[in-house]
Amino acid sequence: MTVMALHHVQLAAPAGSEPLLREFYSGVLGLSEVPKPPELAARGGVWFRNDSVEIHIGIEDEFRPARKAHPAFLVTDLDAYAARIPGSVIDGKFPGYRRIYVSDPVGNRIELIQAA
Repeated sequence: MTVMALHHVQLAAPAGSEPLLREFYSGVLGLSEVPKPPELAARGGVWFRNDSVEIHIGIEDEFRPARKAHPAFLVTDLDAYAARIPGSVIDGKFPGYRRIYVSDPVGNRIELIQAA
């Protein structure tokens, strides 16, 4: 038995936030929206992916953003992301990497990280 890879990350969001999530995850991060299976689409939320990352955002009635727990996305041009996301500050506190922490539109913590 072997854990082979991470299939997806699940985050939560409040009802009705899908347009804001699309702006951030597609517009800012550049992920493609993918259709949810019909039996799950009725629950709301939105899914995104590219060749190596998949993130599912589900609707939660009593939503509270993840402020400590977070997905960390390995990126190729951290400086470009920092320039396009207001308030981003690059740090080098993770040995061998540069990173920024940002919040998605509903307050979930997201880390963008690049090898130094």
